[in-house]
Amino acid sequence: MKLTTRRGFLAGGAKVLGGGIAGSVLTGCQVSTRGERSHVGSEDALRFIHITDSHMDLARPQTVTWMEKFAAAVNKDFKDVDFVLFGGDNFNNNVAGNADAARFRKIIDGLHCPAYSVRGNKESTPKPKSDPVDQPQFAAMFFPSDLTVIGRDWKLEKGKYVILGIDTTLEQKDHGRFSADSLALAEKEFTRNPDKLYILLNHQVYSNFWKGTDAKDIHKYVLNNVEEVKDRLFKYQNLLLALCGHKHLDDVSRIGSTSVLATPGFVVPSGQESDRRRFRHVEIQGRQIRQKLISLA
Repeated sequence: MKLTTRRGFLAGGAKVLGGGIAGSVLTGCQVSTRGERSHVGSEDALRFIHITDSHMDLARPQTVTWMEKFAAAVNKDFKDVDFVLFGGDNFNNNVAGNADAARFRKIIDGLHCPAYSVRGNKESTPKPKSDPVDQPQFAAMFFPSDLTVIGRDWKLEKGKYVILGIDTTLEQKDHGRFSADSLALAEKEFTRNPDKLYILLNHQVYSNFWKGTDAKDIHKYVLNNVEEVKDRLFKYQNLLLALCGHKHLDDVSRIGSTSVLATPGFVVPSGQESDRRRFRHVEIQGRQIRQKLISLA
């Protein structure tokens, strides 16, 4: 197993996003001459891993193996992360009963840190359709007791930071959108807690960053009410970061003063043996965000 380690993360140079300066993207990581991190104390810092589109499938044993290797890598090389965020399409939800969900849960239970999950289109379009791990079952299995659950969404508070897990899925659909309830939840949070810094976690992306021209493709991957989401949510200065996936491509961008990270899929494409299974390490210090893709091979 080949992995970019914590030392490699620093030596390779993390991308640093200046959260307080609109459009500011800097390269290079602030480190000491010995390559050690120069961040502030833990109460002002947040460190986590974002992994999405792992598509664990019991019919493809290598996908199970790679999830196990991912967990082992986190436990060995990322002992200082506060938690792991799973961004949807975590398992393919295509077996009778909940055997795949249970296997996925067993793997993440072996992590040294908590794990928090939102659904993707795979979880919301089970096969067989008549035997789903549906949203209530998903919540029962993957929403731990330290989350505040609001409808289909959840909230996690870590010091000055608040993570909102937003379920943007539509049942039996590949595309998604922010529900009226989710928009209202986020607006209420941002307004009532101006001193908190917020992170959104959801599945579908916020822009056509790959410059696609196929309308059906754009409809599938970009949030269908993305302009409403931008108008209502991204005007808030305390919305620090939005995390998404679904397209299986990497993108680092800004919407106003908010950083947006689309993390590539961890999945090994069917019929292919990719040499990279990628996830993202994120370190936040105040309003400054350091992030880097990590390859597991």
